[in-house]
Amino acid sequence: MADARGERYELYYWPTIQGRGEFVRLAFEEAGVPYVDVGRMPEDQGGGEDAVMRALEEKMRGPRPFALPALVVGEFVLSQTAAILHWLAPRIGLAPDDEDGRAWALELQLTIADAVTEVHDSHHPIASGLYYEDQRPEARRRSQDVLKRRLPKFLAHFESALRENPAGSDHLVGDRLTYVDLSLFQFLSGLDYAFPRAMKHLASRVPLSVAVQRRVAARPRIAAYLASPRRIPFNQDGIFRHYPELDEAAH
Repeated sequence: MADARGERYELYYWPTIQGRGEFVRLAFEEAGVPYVDVGRMPEDQGGGEDAVMRALEEKMRGPRPFALPALVVGEFVLSQTAAILHWLAPRIGLAPDDEDGRAWALELQLTIADAVTEVHDSHHPIASGLYYEDQRPEARRRSQDVLKRRLPKFLAHFESALRENPAGSDHLVGDRLTYVDLSLFQFLSGLDYAFPRAMKHLASRVPLSVAVQRRVAARPRIAAYLASPRRIPFNQDGIFRHYPELDEAAH
């Protein structure tokens, strides 16, 4: 499955969670560019979780990725979500046209990545290899700080970026949709799943960001994707997890 340029995009990520791979999936879906989600392919077609594991354990066709997601295009292998999007977006029409805009988009994407890590660590503050139940008291304390201090700071930053966009548009960068708008949508959607009570309060502070989230969800290709089986539901194995006791930690 190749795009108009003859390039075959292969995404390696876990087949049962949205996780960090979802930020890349959203870019492909919005652009309408064919891609192969290797982990979700049938095993008899070279897909499945075993194929994803081999991507981490073997050299693939280039440098071994430190962690997934990984994007493979011919002999080229690239991991890290922000790096993938920074490289991919200009090729599929989802990057700013100018160099400064692309740098600013990357900065915002890296900030989203920082925020995603803090959300993950709210339910696994001691070690990702431990069960949530093994660190429940610490998770409650960490979530309280995340919801009261860290998330408001991150959300205020994205709101300022929208309000102060020099182009005067309703996008994070420039005057049209880019991959960071999609990523902001995914981040806010994950927060709505993980912390529905807290987000009812926090969302009122960031109306411009919420408006981006709603507009992205209504875009034809994204809306079709969200309604399709290709969109993996949020669940308790991903980055964004809903534990009611953590959602109440800030109250």
